[in-house]
Amino acid sequence: MQALRNLPKIDKFITHEAFQTLSPSLITHIAQQQIKALREKILAKEIETFSEEDLVNSVLNAYHTLLSPSLKPLINATGVILHTNMGRSLIDPRILENASKVICNYSNLEYNQDKGCRGERYEHVSKHLTALLGVEDVLVVNNNASAVFLVLNTFAKGKEAVVSRGELVEIGGSFRIPEVMSQSGAVLHEVGATNKTKASDYANAINDNTALLMKVHRSNFTIEGFSSETAYGDIQALAQKHGLIDYYDLGSGYIPELPYNLSSVELPIAKVLEDNPALISFSGDKLFGSVQAGIITGRKELINKLKKNQLLRMLRVDKVTLSILEESIKAYLEQRYDLIPTLKLLFTDIEELRSRAEAMRQSIGAARCEVIETVTFMGGGTLPNREFPTIALHLHGKATKLERAFRQRDIIGRIDRDRFLIDLRALEARHEPAIITVAKELLV
Repeated sequence: MQALRNLPKIDKFITHEAFQTLSPSLITHIAQQQIKALREKILAKEIETFSEEDLVNSVLNAYHTLLSPSLKPLINATGVILHTNMGRSLIDPRILENASKVICNYSNLEYNQDKGCRGERYEHVSKHLTALLGVEDVLVVNNNASAVFLVLNTFAKGKEAVVSRGELVEIGGSFRIPEVMSQSGAVLHEVGATNKTKASDYANAINDNTALLMKVHRSNFTIEGFSSETAYGDIQALAQKHGLIDYYDLGSGYIPELPYNLSSVELPIAKVLEDNPALISFSGDKLFGSVQAGIITGRKELINKLKKNQLLRMLRVDKVTLSILEESIKAYLEQRYDLIPTLKLLFTDIEELRSRAEAMRQSIGAARCEVIETVTFMGGGTLPNREFPTIALHLHGKATKLERAFRQRDIIGRIDRDRFLIDLRALEARHEPAIITVAKELLV
């Protein structure tokens, strides 16, 4: 076939002037793929001719597409502050700027400058966290799932860990407590019923092979109706009585009291720590409002044993995580909650949201949208089924069509009762002009 004979030779084709400023090796790789695909189409009689210009443009498009970032910023107008699919907690630019002084330079990550020898990477955040939480010691791993795994592997490998049936949770990504326990080497001992677990259930489960009594936060569901659960203080008292370790997987720990009576659902870390638990763990990127990390706090001798577990090498965090986390903790110590966007968004007064929404409405056009009162959820496996107030713009038009059009412009809203909403609860004010511009373009 003539078309096959016209296919260019790779070594000559890659010298085309359109490729002169581009990476030769990458252009060669892409050109080989494009020419191979073209040959297959010719042989399959899908095409009969082609032009060199089209082939050049095809290679260029593939080149630039490959080098375009996969990760990109989105505007969160869903109202869900801890949106897992959009990266959970935001990091304040001022926090990142301070952390970058370490991230972008050599540092004393594992260097003891006073002694001129190897140091420990965890001491940088531990001194701040112990001051913030008033605990004996702290260890940070790469997420809370790792924290759970490390605790169980260290203290309950080959032994029993007692957990309520109502707390054998599965969260996003098919992360299930029973499977994690199995992989860690711990033996799961379920107690109680799905809806009710009593202190006596834990007490009756204790035997010579019991190592740990564990309480797990129900991160994304609630049990309503005829139900009850055992208070952590009662579990802890049992553990102390029998010489066992008590461990509370908080899932999401937070510092200040939350608005809208949300603290009645999940206790703040300080309240949990009043009973001096042996070990607790929580996520750094949920209500704590920092980077993804698993923060383990508790008795010093137990933290030391966790540090000696060889698996820690696989679960440790890097200088980027530690630097940003340290700056976040320092903001907490100074009660600079304005540097924690998760809290700043949650604590924003409803009247301030209303005022911003009214201003947006006037800019977009009063006939094109309306300001409504509605509710939202925290997200990220926190405060399950607990709604709190928010203000949203209802943009007039077909909801599904508007949702798609805004999404294609990197603005993620939500549909509620066949209405497309721009929810201001998780929306930073700096993104409002972009939304106004797109709304004016799309709304008629």
